Amino acid sequence: MIKHDPTARALVIAMPEVFPWVRHLSPDELRAFTLELVEALSDAAELDVDATTHEVIAGWRATARIKADPAHYAEARKPTSGDFSPVQVSP
Repeated sequence: MIKHDPTARALVIAMPEVFPWVRHLSPDELRAFTLELVEALSDAAELDVDATTHEVIAGWRATARIKADPAHYAEARKPTSGDFSPVQVSP
């Protein structure tokens, strides 16, 4: 519904009041975050699955955090090469 609802713009405009860190996201990223969050909240309400909501917020917050520091953002955008060894996954 948010994809086609003209009032979705109001939700996007209100997001910085709830999540101040969204100021570091581009307008397209802000719209994508808003859509993903609404979908995750819908799943939480309809399917009783709320882990996705946390993942959406944490993922976009991490994106905003790296973009907030121009030096780290520039470093993160550099190409990489080689094998960085296995990834450690904690339970």
